[in-house]
Amino acid sequence: MHLHPSCPPWTRRSLSNYAHQVARRPSDEWQRRVDEQAAELAQGSLSPADAYAARLWPESLRVGTDAALARFEHELRALDFPSDVDLLDVVQRLVLALNAINEEHVRAGLIGIETGEREDLCDYINASLEEAGVDLVALEARNGIDRGEIAGRWRDW
Repeated sequence: MHLHPSCPPWTRRSLSNYAHQVARRPSDEWQRRVDEQAAELAQGSLSPADAYAARLWPESLRVGTDAALARFEHELRALDFPSDVDLLDVVQRLVLALNAINEEHVRAGLIGIETGEREDLCDYINASLEEAGVDLVALEARNGIDRGEIAGRWRDW
């Protein structure tokens, strides 16, 4: 494989060859827990006062987040010998989309992205990049980003 001289040293293959689903989406876990609590409510094994999942992760938050994560996965897979700028652009688009989703929920008086969700989403971004073959530590170092803070440049949640 011939690499363009401007390609970072970690690039050993095209990311477009990366076909398997990336890290598990946090929105999948949110949906599972909402469904689980709905079933417990229907069975009478959970009181409505203890059913928090649908309030914490309303359908609009789950659906919007899932769509944003799906776009991120698609864009990440579509990269062919990406530069740092390419990778950071994909992360930025995701984070800005999540900012908009969060802001919409907060303005509507709903619970937005809280600490647990924030950590899960940041872990998802990191894991997705690493599973795609990105040396995340090197990417962050080359771009003056503190370890584990790749979303931090743009994140409002």
